[in-house]
Amino acid sequence: MTSTISLPASLSLQKVEYVRHWTDTLFELRVSRPASFRFRSGEFVMIGLIVDSKPLLRAYSIASPAWDEALDFYSIKVADGPLTSRLQHVKVGSEILLGRKPTGTLVLDALVPGRRLYLFSTGTGFAPFASLLREPETYEKFQEVIITHTCRHIADLSYGKHVIEGLREDPLVGELVSGRVAYYPTTTRERYDRMGRITDLMASGDMFNDLDLPPIEPSTDRAMICGSMDMINDTKSILGGFGLKEGSNASPGDFVIEKAFAG
Repeated sequence: MTSTISLPASLSLQKVEYVRHWTDTLFELRVSRPASFRFRSGEFVMIGLIVDSKPLLRAYSIASPAWDEALDFYSIKVADGPLTSRLQHVKVGSEILLGRKPTGTLVLDALVPGRRLYLFSTGTGFAPFASLLREPETYEKFQEVIITHTCRHIADLSYGKHVIEGLREDPLVGELVSGRVAYYPTTTRERYDRMGRITDLMASGDMFNDLDLPPIEPSTDRAMICGSMDMINDTKSILGGFGLKEGSNASPGDFVIEKAFAG
């Protein structure tokens, strides 16, 4: 049993409270949150399982906001992935490992003030933005939030769509989001209302035309990026071309990227 293993002080065992399999390759977990666990919306933490009597851990963005009583995670299923091949089979009541030190750069503190916040995501890169979309501080700091989500297939967009549709009923941000959140989903393989990589849609100007927004402007616009490394690098280059400067926790800027991935 997992509970018989002696754990390092940096880890705790938490109960799985909810599991939902969105597709054959994507699933969501909700686990208990220790009373002492504190994080900023948008951060990630190490989670995992005991494998061969040792902790096997990967970095996962926390998909729930900092005020939530539990912790949500959104994951891909990798058939031969050391962790996800096992994590995808956990059930309600199972125990998983949780690190004690969340961190990350996709936090509001890492951005200088602005009017409009762009959240660019692909695949499970939507997870930290699910946290930030439900964070009241997001709407205190920005008048508009644009969340893009690009996946290969329509079904892969389901989790993000579910989060967006739930915002109006959210207990803390429900009254703040009306007319202030623009959702821009696209696919790259399956035929959909909007198709194409977000970088191509930005470069062509189609994204701005579709959303009836002006091109990105350094004086008003801020951004966060989370997804595949290619997408991050390409989007980073495009934002740089608009004149935005990369920031960090130590030195806030116009945009930030996340370099931690689950596997």
